[in-house]
Amino acid sequence: MIVFLNGKFVPEERAVVSVFDRGFLYGDALFEGMLINHGEPFRWDEHMKRLQRGVDFLKLTVPFRYDELLVFARQLIKRNGMREGMLRLSLSRGITGRTYSPKNAKNPAVIMTVHPLPESSGKNPHWRLVTASLRLPAGDPLAQFKTANKLPQVLARAEADAADAQEAILLNTDGHLVEGTTSNLFWIRNGVVCTPPLPTSALAGVTRAIVLELCASLKIRTKEVLAGPSALLKSQGVFLTMTSMGIVETKSLDGQKLKRSPLVRKLQSAYGRLLA
Repeated sequence: MIVFLNGKFVPEERAVVSVFDRGFLYGDALFEGMLINHGEPFRWDEHMKRLQRGVDFLKLTVPFRYDELLVFARQLIKRNGMREGMLRLSLSRGITGRTYSPKNAKNPAVIMTVHPLPESSGKNPHWRLVTASLRLPAGDPLAQFKTANKLPQVLARAEADAADAQEAILLNTDGHLVEGTTSNLFWIRNGVVCTPPLPTSALAGVTRAIVLELCASLKIRTKEVLAGPSALLKSQGVFLTMTSMGIVETKSLDGQKLKRSPLVRKLQSAYGRLLA
């Protein structure tokens, strides 16, 4: 595998950053994961807008223009022969003294890697869900960005693994549904596609936004709803959205069966046409 590292293309075994890099020491970094579709990063502009919002909030330095990074991304995809897959872009603040203070940070790290799609991608899987025990802080401003601080998601995913489930659903400290560990959450109630509001601490997912666009084009009503886990059990269908898998239907929550809705398949078909 060839990796992009600070303006150079290097073999993966040589793609290393300093042990004093703040991304490694403190998670002082951002990342974006993008779909590679027909050899192109899908929805590049949307991902860069979200990245820039995080850059502004954390006051990071990006040593390349985004149009330059796009050129590098295309070269990386071509060098690795990855016509369909995933592209990850990581941006670290760089190196400082061993202190929380970001003052005088230098040598920000910019890394891009490509990866195959998950094995079940494109097969319309039906996932089992569990409710994670850990709670996210309600209204957390950092939830708007893809920071390298993902321990709540790591621990929640470990709970899903232990329960032989494919995803864990996270609640916030107010008891409201937020999202999955790597996914946004939707459910269908009386023909309306519902999703948690972003202030619950949900990430403004790029695929989440696509689904809302598709619903508008298909004349399907949508609504942002504050709700607890019981809303999923009472719904007519539950699905997740993520860059790597698109739209994924679910079949159970904590061992209780979830209903399935033809609206999910309708949205999956519409999403597939976007990628065709």
